[in-house]
Amino acid sequence: MKNQIRRLCTLTIVSMIFISTVGAQERVKLAQTGFQFLSVVSDAEVSALGGVATSRQLGSSSLFFNPATMATLEDRIEISASMNQFIAGIKHNAFSAAFRPAQGKYGVLGVSVQNIDYGDKIYGTVVNPSDPKGYTDTGDFSPTAMAVGVGYAKKLSSFFALGGHFKYATQNLGNTVIPTVDDTLNATKDIENELKATAADFGTYFESGVRSINFGMSVRNYSQEVKYVTESFQLPLAFTLGVSGDLIEMITGNASSFQKATLSAEMTHYRAHPEQIMIGLDYQLLELFAFRAGYVANNYEDDLSFGVGVKKFGLVADYAYTPFGIFGNVQRITIRFSL
Repeated sequence: MKNQIRRLCTLTIVSMIFISTVGAQERVKLAQTGFQFLSVVSDAEVSALGGVATSRQLGSSSLFFNPATMATLEDRIEISASMNQFIAGIKHNAFSAAFRPAQGKYGVLGVSVQNIDYGDKIYGTVVNPSDPKGYTDTGDFSPTAMAVGVGYAKKLSSFFALGGHFKYATQNLGNTVIPTVDDTLNATKDIENELKATAADFGTYFESGVRSINFGMSVRNYSQEVKYVTESFQLPLAFTLGVSGDLIEMITGNASSFQKATLSAEMTHYRAHPEQIMIGLDYQLLELFAFRAGYVANNYEDDLSFGVGVKKFGLVADYAYTPFGIFGNVQRITIRFSL
């Protein structure tokens, strides 16, 4: 027990240093990032909790948040599929699968896919002063984006795990028509706005052994800069620290087989916008039903979220609803299956 308390105190001190360091950053100097679809949450369970995921056990879906927690997978195979009906008719679809050979002796392997459907085609034009309309039609185009990845996680001890996730992302924003630099009258050329990038996610997961309190830390979307024509940018880099624990066990001192109320919180430092603090509460009844709510501080539109879940015979169905201010609402559905 003393060792557990010592480990908890040590990690708490490290966490406080991390938070103070992040908080000391000057928030007005925010950098430009691209491939923003990589930062959109499609998982319904996580979305219902306000995006809190770093210290939670999510099976193969952990690849999108903290790959280290994938090491806690208890089943041999787990598959997850999510559909996110995002704003402006955009659909974010995510798929992940995890495999735990030899009962986790060699760790857990995982694969991930993210695919973006931007909906209807976009009508393209280019400025043309010689045309009576002031512009010329360039035809319709449909932006596309996709990312595929592989991940690995392993428990180094009964309470500590490491994980990594490496992904390859592509994005095509159609063609740009620009004037040429020669002397030809009204001469133009097409530039194809298609980019490919590689990125990595890393994470750690720590089970304190005290009152079901768990910690997680992750770095997501670490990459080199990429460039569209003349503009260089990085992928949406994010540093996250999270903690979670069962409120019922904290209050009573004993875990309940009837119900569980997991309170989770995390702080994320982004490259492109100010830090955010997320808080989520997941109430589970009879290991069958789940009722969830989440809150995101320092966010303009989607500060609250809600969701429910059902689990039976290795099949899990989760739903999340997020009011999104002037954009209406966002709804997400996730199905998981394990054996």
